[in-house]
Amino acid sequence: MQADPSEVGRARRWVRSRLLNHGVDPDAPMAETVVLVVSELVTNAVVHTGCPAVLRLCLPVADGSAQAGPCGLLRVEVADASRTAPAPRHAGADEDATNGRGLELVELLCERWGWYPDGSGKRVWCEIDTQARPVDPMAGADWAALAQ
Repeated sequence: MQADPSEVGRARRWVRSRLLNHGVDPDAPMAETVVLVVSELVTNAVVHTGCPAVLRLCLPVADGSAQAGPCGLLRVEVADASRTAPAPRHAGADEDATNGRGLELVELLCERWGWYPDGSGKRVWCEIDTQARPVDPMAGADWAALAQ
C-alpha cells in the first residue's frame, strides 16, 4: 500500500474479499471486527510513518465441520518502514476526537497484539479469535480512567 490515507479503504475492501473467499459472511460480527482492526493498523502505518505499508492476513484453516469459515486465531500483520514502537495513546475525555483510539480498539478487540523489528522497519500484528462470541468491548471498561 502506498503512503496515502485512501489506501485504508482499499485495505478494508481487500480484507472483506479475502474473508468472503474464505467462507465468512462479510456482515458477521467477526468480519466487522477484522475490518475495523485492519483499518486501524493500516491507518497508523500510512498516516504516522508517511511510508508505504504491507498488509498480511493469515486465515486459519476450516476444521471440516458443517460450520463455514475459519476456526482458531486469525492473524493480521502490517509492516511499515518506521522502527518507532507503536504505543496506545489514550484519547482522554474528548469524545469528539477523531484520532488517538486505534491501538486502544486493537487492544479491546484482539486476543493479543504486539510488534517486532522487521528489516529497517517494524511489523505490527494482532490475533483475533474467530470462534469468540461477539461481546461488548466496552463492558467492564473503567470509564473514569478512559475519561482522564
